[in-house]
Amino acid sequence: MGATKPSDALRMSVGRLRAKLFGFLAVVAVLVGITLAQGNAPLLGLDLQGGISVVLEPVGEVKPGSLDVAVDIIRTRVDGLGVAEPEISRQGGNIVVDLPGVDNRDKARRLVGQTAELRFRPVLALLGPEDQELTPSTTTTTKVEGTPATTTGEPTTDTTAAAGATTTTTVPADEAAARAAIAACDSAAIAQLTRLPTTTRVDDVRDQCVVLPLRVSDDDEVASRLLLGPTALTGEDVDKARSRFNNEYLVLMTLTGDGLQKFNDLAGRSFGQPSPQDQVAIVLDGIVQSNPAFQEPTFDDDVSITGNFSSTEASDLAKLINYGALPVQLQELTVQDVAPTLGNDQLRAGIIAGIIGLVLVSIYMIAYYRVLGLVVILGIGITAALMLVVITSFIGETLLGFLGGSGRPVLTLAGVTGLIVSIGVTVDSYVVYFERLKDEVRSGRTVRTSADRGFTRSFRTIVAGAIVSFLGAAILFLVAAGSVRGFAFFLGLSTLLDILVAYFFMHPLVSLMSRRSGLVRTRPFGIAAGLDAPEAQA
Repeated sequence: MGATKPSDALRMSVGRLRAKLFGFLAVVAVLVGITLAQGNAPLLGLDLQGGISVVLEPVGEVKPGSLDVAVDIIRTRVDGLGVAEPEISRQGGNIVVDLPGVDNRDKARRLVGQTAELRFRPVLALLGPEDQELTPSTTTTTKVEGTPATTTGEPTTDTTAAAGATTTTTVPADEAAARAAIAACDSAAIAQLTRLPTTTRVDDVRDQCVVLPLRVSDDDEVASRLLLGPTALTGEDVDKARSRFNNEYLVLMTLTGDGLQKFNDLAGRSFGQPSPQDQVAIVLDGIVQSNPAFQEPTFDDDVSITGNFSSTEASDLAKLINYGALPVQLQELTVQDVAPTLGNDQLRAGIIAGIIGLVLVSIYMIAYYRVLGLVVILGIGITAALMLVVITSFIGETLLGFLGGSGRPVLTLAGVTGLIVSIGVTVDSYVVYFERLKDEVRSGRTVRTSADRGFTRSFRTIVAGAIVSFLGAAILFLVAAGSVRGFAFFLGLSTLLDILVAYFFMHPLVSLMSRRSGLVRTRPFGIAAGLDAPEAQA
């Protein structure tokens, strides 16, 4: 085979550069297009969209690990409010709850600090979702110590019933009457309902019957509910609980003297009943956390709770039983109510500051590097577009999850500050490359040769500088809390995107531009003028 001609090698080089540049731009355009088509927008934090920030401090003795459990319980409660990306964290001995964009702020305050009650209730019936109406059927209801036990059978016209039972056909009833019938444990009225509404938090009274949902796991496709009788015992009747492994993961629960008597009374009534009436529901915050079945009618000491638990599930249930609702009494230390108008003003001020910074940087880059300054401006624009894609999609959620967080990244004022600071980090990469390019041209090489040679040597410096910046951001993210982590996250993310844009955009674009004599020699805005080498050749 003959040697490859220089012109052939040049065409191959240009082809690779064009493929790298236009392939990268095509990917960016597709990602941005998908983001805009889906209407994705950044999630704004408390300081930008307004909301409420509550600092809670514990009262009295605090057991080791109890604050961590309290944070998990409060996070579960807040999720029920539908708040987008709430932030619940510990700061020293206090718990800080930031709820951006919350509508009912008084309700949020009551819910966050409320010390609810852990309750053990008998299970009376398994129900489907709330929007699922009961099909007309014969319903047999049996009165047991003031509580109903419900079983359903196929439709029938037979009016014969066992002793102590009544047979009726369900008929529609309005929701108010339904709630009243459930609360009163009225077995006859409940038997006539075609729909059993879920009991609200306000109506969840200890000594009344309720309809509550089961905790939903990742494998559950339908949210089931349970009809429950009045509370048999509470968290005050529990001495302690701990997870153990004995051929399987389980929870051992030790009750007080009175608690054991109450539990045995419930076990005696429930054991041997048809499922699910042989179960006891462990309820917290209006959710059935677990509903194990009784395996014996009486217990002498510890109660063993099994249910194919994983190690984590057994540990979590033990903590929940141990600590009840909130493991410590909390009181509000401070409450900061951030008005949406204040958040909008801060966001507007941050955007204005960013625009002013971009304009000043753009003017300086064009004045100093001439046509190469346009490369800097375009590169910053592409970095911003990729940033938008990441923080508004599953990419950002995955990245944040890898770092130990959850949900999508939330843009706060500190995050905006991180983005503005990152402009300087991004521009540094271009300056390092252009200054190296300038040195190569001054040594007598052509601009075309210098573009590739200069990038090879400067890219190591760019990566080294980016690593230093990224490590600083990573350490700050790991040790800081609150909005400071937002600053670190956006600064670190921008640093990674800077390397990506430098490799796939800056180098191939400058290298292709250096092959056009008009762009190199045109005065006073050509590449040669920007490199302060007016006699340089393409």
